Amino acid sequence: MRIRWYGQSSFLLDGEKTVFIDPFSEALFASGRFRYPPIEGVVADLLLVTHEHGDHNGVDAVGGEPTVLRAPGTYESPVGEVVGIASEHDAAAGTQRGPNTIFRFTLDGLSVAHLGDFGQSALREEQRSALGDVDVLFLPIGGGPTVGGEAAAALVRELDPRLVVPMHYRTEAIDFLEPPDAFLAAVAAPVMNVGTSDADAEALLGERGEPTIALLATPLA
Repeated sequence: MRIRWYGQSSFLLDGEKTVFIDPFSEALFASGRFRYPPIEGVVADLLLVTHEHGDHNGVDAVGGEPTVLRAPGTYESPVGEVVGIASEHDAAAGTQRGPNTIFRFTLDGLSVAHLGDFGQSALREEQRSALGDVDVLFLPIGGGPTVGGEAAAALVRELDPRLVVPMHYRTEAIDFLEPPDAFLAAVAAPVMNVGTSDADAEALLGERGEPTIALLATPLA
């Protein structure tokens, strides 16, 4: 399975099937504060939208005829079962920034979880149970409207994945989130600066109890 980061929380996972998660809308570029390259020439079998904000729900950017899932539930899809787990975009029961869906699925034999804009202070027991074992974790770390720092590191310790791909943090392309420093200082795991915005997931896998933290290179125009 190859992982390609498009910026923010947008990823293309290319394996036996192709999954795109949280594409951003081109309308964001008008602000001048969102400087990731546009998503172009991408097709997918499955398209997941964790919540209805413009930096996560630009479904028109993805071509083909993908199955689109954008709400909690258990679904059959081109990659098999997908579980959408209800969560919140803030620590006030969603009253500030609304709902968020955590998605869990399996691709190329790896259990994948994408937390979207998870903003709760911690997972609830039923959310943790629904996630099960996680091999590859896509985790927001930039604070603000999502978890960051120690709270994000605590999620790594709780979920015990083999690979963590940080997302939704300050980079050269955006300036309205926190940088990864607080998370990297709090997480007790090896950090790998990948050097490119795409990578082979299997080559990055760590062990249970000692995951790899893979910082993909910031996509820039």
